[in-house]
Amino acid sequence: MNYTQQEMMAIATGREIRDGELAIFGVGLSMLAGYFAQACHAPRVRAMTEGGIYGSTPIGGLPWGIECNRISANATSFTNGIDALGFMVASGRCDVGIIGAAQVDKFGNVNTTAIWSDPDRKHLEPPKTRLTGSGGANDIACGAKRVVIMATHEKKRFAERVDYISSPGYLEGGTARERYGFVGGGPCAIVTTLGILRPDPLSKEFLLDGWFAFSSPEQIRAQTGWDLRVADHACVVPEPSEVELAALRRVDETGMLRRG
Repeated sequence: MNYTQQEMMAIATGREIRDGELAIFGVGLSMLAGYFAQACHAPRVRAMTEGGIYGSTPIGGLPWGIECNRISANATSFTNGIDALGFMVASGRCDVGIIGAAQVDKFGNVNTTAIWSDPDRKHLEPPKTRLTGSGGANDIACGAKRVVIMATHEKKRFAERVDYISSPGYLEGGTARERYGFVGGGPCAIVTTLGILRPDPLSKEFLLDGWFAFSSPEQIRAQTGWDLRVADHACVVPEPSEVELAALRRVDETGMLRRG
């Protein structure tokens, strides 16, 4: 069965969403994963965007923004980011959120702010690369009951320590997150173009939980910037079924977000 890495990542992420949940998606592949879940196995998922669009399904392909006509035309309600992030997410009502990452570390901290030549001097020197910023991802990382992170699996992105924490995971690991009183539970998975990582229950360090049929533990470890451990139960992630691929491609009918 032919499918791309992007399709496998979107389907694996969508499998993390359960029917009936209140879920918040960003734009791009995270939205593809969320609406794939709704189209395939979670028809009663209550979807919303960080811009305040609630209860909609895409029309004519996936939108290019959180308030695009493709996502707002059939919404149940159309409010604003204060309602979505400041009320629904910050109050702990949101079951699951999906966010992206330019850089992620072994404790699930996400950087979408900037990359420095010397991260230890980031308060003294300008970054070598300025990124887009967290948008609503910081709110989601702090407030959603669980978070799924999506990222292209490259060594430069999977760092021992991120240059800057835009959206917190488990900080220094262990019980560090609990000290800050976040309403949300933290990241439950990092789904990449090669496999799935999940946190150790005690240390909160992310371990390799599964690899895709076209990848291997050796390849994934080589593309990770820390000494990635493999969970005892780790195994190959099931490939997409015909039903899953059909649902995914119905959602992204233009095919723009699942190429590669």
